Amino acid sequence: MSANNMRLTLRIWRQKSNGHAGKFEVYNDVEANEHMSFLEMMDVLNEKLVSQKKEPVAFAHDCREGICGTCNMVINGKPHGPKGGTTTCQLHMRTFNDGDVITVEPWRATAFPVIKDLVVDRSSFDKIIQAGGYISVNTGQAQDANAIPIEKDTSSEAFDSATCIGCGACVAACPNGSAMLFTAAKVNHLAMLPQGKVENSRRVRAMVNQMDEEGFGMCSNTGACEVECPKEISITNIAKLNRMYMGAVLGKQDTVA
Repeated sequence: MSANNMRLTLRIWRQKSNGHAGKFEVYNDVEANEHMSFLEMMDVLNEKLVSQKKEPVAFAHDCREGICGTCNMVINGKPHGPKGGTTTCQLHMRTFNDGDVITVEPWRATAFPVIKDLVVDRSSFDKIIQAGGYISVNTGQAQDANAIPIEKDTSSEAFDSATCIGCGACVAACPNGSAMLFTAAKVNHLAMLPQGKVENSRRVRAMVNQMDEEGFGMCSNTGACEVECPKEISITNIAKLNRMYMGAVLGKQDTVA
């Protein structure tokens, strides 16, 4: 066998739907090349299953560029796999060794019910964003990009929060199934900018309340969300969310710092 090729044993969670019990199925002698992405390896497995008249493994994917966040898999117990700052679609097989046993599961969270196999319903995230709403201030014609001066540190921090792709790795990593890092990133990236501060009190209350309504757990500051986040978003966002939420509930003026 070429030095670039390997044979793997895959333990993959198979589940017909959320209403059915699931189980691990083992696939032996799965061939892969170290230059493949993890999803390409899954494609090879599915081609083999189809050729054998077997049901292929259902998994979610879209851009395969680490942007859309749909490639949600827990690989050997870690959301998106063992490599930090990496989505599943960006994970390459050179991370693994010939003969490895790889266990692949879906996100495990009450708020992310399984649709089929490795595909989960993450529409609860969409509902949190919808609860926040849009900027409703009537600004008329679009302003020039440089019309509102924003300090570099502020704009950089807002951008860091905005890099959240909504994949749900933070929820899958959290022992409580909390969505605090996701919600905090979405709240903070708007609250840092002048256009978003106007409605911040309403937004933060609505998004946190919706997060609770969707059944996500409470944050207990284990830090697992930050470790497993493929965009390495800081948990300082959570501290800021807590401060903004308390201020909004108590009717105090919004402060973002």
